[in-house]
Order: sequence, then structure tokens, then C-alpha cells
Amino acid sequence: MPTLGAPAGAVLRGEKLVLRYGRTTVVHGVSVTLEPGRITALVGPNGSGKSTLLRALARLHRLEDGAVLLGEQPVSALTVRQFAQKVTLFTQSRHAPHGLTVSEVVAFGRHPHRRRFSGPSAHDREAIEQAMLATGTADKAERPVGELSGGEMQRVWLAACIAQETGVVLLDEPTNHLDLRYQIETLDLVRDLADQRGVAVGIVLHDLDHAARIADSIVLLHAGRVHAAGGPREVLTTEHLSEVYGLRVDVETDPQTGRLRIDPVGRHPAVRDLPATPKEKLA
Repeated sequence: MPTLGAPAGAVLRGEKLVLRYGRTTVVHGVSVTLEPGRITALVGPNGSGKSTLLRALARLHRLEDGAVLLGEQPVSALTVRQFAQKVTLFTQSRHAPHGLTVSEVVAFGRHPHRRRFSGPSAHDREAIEQAMLATGTADKAERPVGELSGGEMQRVWLAACIAQETGVVLLDEPTNHLDLRYQIETLDLVRDLADQRGVAVGIVLHDLDHAARIADSIVLLHAGRVHAAGGPREVLTTEHLSEVYGLRVDVETDPQTGRLRIDPVGRHPAVRDLPATPKEKLA
């Protein structure tokens, strides 16, 4: 894994945000702070307001009340170009233009930093190459994106976000559509963004094990409000998770790794807990 560059991070804050769809309020006075070198995970059930909150931090959802600040400056005071030089957003809804290669799509990440009508600089080319190496897409640089699978395209868009080289990175379910290997590699890469580059990371995750794996702080949302916020061991508890998700969720510490292990309990026992069948006994 290549060592990533190190742009200085910045604090991005959402203060008492109220967000609506039409007349329906979906986020009720939520505050969240993303700090340089730290990963903040937004978790909670479907409809809890995670992605809407992330979009508001990225200036893509209108504020009914509250403010979003980058440092001490309201983000509304920045031009689109200025904001894109400081904050990157990875979303699930991007569509790749037909006829472009992987490297050309990754190069989109450099547009906020380039002068109009200018070609790519040596630094642009280096940032693009490093981003593709980091995401395992370098060997596909000249392939048309129309030939890629959904998981491969996911990594290409992630490479474009890394190539953008901003101090704040917002990620909406970056492990979605990826197989197990690339889920873990993506989580490691997000950790590298915080540790190596000092980036302030905000990430929406459905997988609570993933959140426990990489997050420095967690905001657990429920019905558009903060149910709990703090470190993973403060937030990812049996009490909090069982209440928010509406079923029993057992939380234990793995004795070998020391990591939290989160186990939702359904109506049926796990396969390992079932008695062996006669056929299995004979084997």
C-alpha cells in the first residue's frame, strides 16, 4: 500500500442541524464534529438520518436550521470550487460517463485544483497514480469503465475521491457492493487517510463491526436524533443497540483480538449452535 500525501485536515462541524424532506423533519437538532486525523462513523437503522446528515455536511441538503462550519467559516461562504478543494464526498449514486477509461474518471478528482483549460500537472498525475495504487485499480487504468463490475466501479470512484486530496472526506457506505477482501482493504485505506494524511473523516456505515473496527468516535442516530455519541465502547453497547434496532444485540470483546464483536440475536440459533445431524455424526 503506497504512503498517501499529507494535506492538512480541517474541522468540519454541523451545529444543531434541522433537516427536512418536504414538510417531514428527518433530522432534529443534531450536532456533529469531524476532527483532523479522526474517523467519525454515523450509524443507525434505516431512516435514522445518517445519509441525509452527511449530505448536509457536504452542502447537498438544504438546512432548515443550524449551521455547517469549516473551521470558523460557514461553508455557505465558499464557492463550489473552494469547497471542493477542501471537502470530498463519496456517494452511492454516481454514474460513470460512457466512453471514459478508469484513469480518466479518477482524474475527475483533480478538477477543483486545476486551472480552467489547463492540462494535468506533474502533481496531478502523481495524485491520480497514487490513488489508483491505493485502491487496487492501477492495473485497470486504460480499461473503459463500462466494462467494470459494480464493485470495481466503487473502487474507481473511491480513487477519484482520494485523488482530490482534501482535508475532509465524507463517505456514504464505501464498502457497499464490495467483496470481503475489498471491504477490509477499503476500511484500512480510510484509516490511512486519517493516520497518514491527518484527514477528518465522516463515514456512514450499516455494518456495526466495520464501525467498531475503524472509528475513533461514533454517532448512533435513531429517528433523526442522537441516541448516543462517543467512543466505540461507549456507544456500541448491548443496551444502546438493542433499544435502537429493536432486537437483542449482544456485544462482547473478542479475547484474541481485543475488538468488539457484535452479534444480533434472531429467532433462529446460529448454525454452529445446532446439534449435529445423524449424517454429520457418521462423518
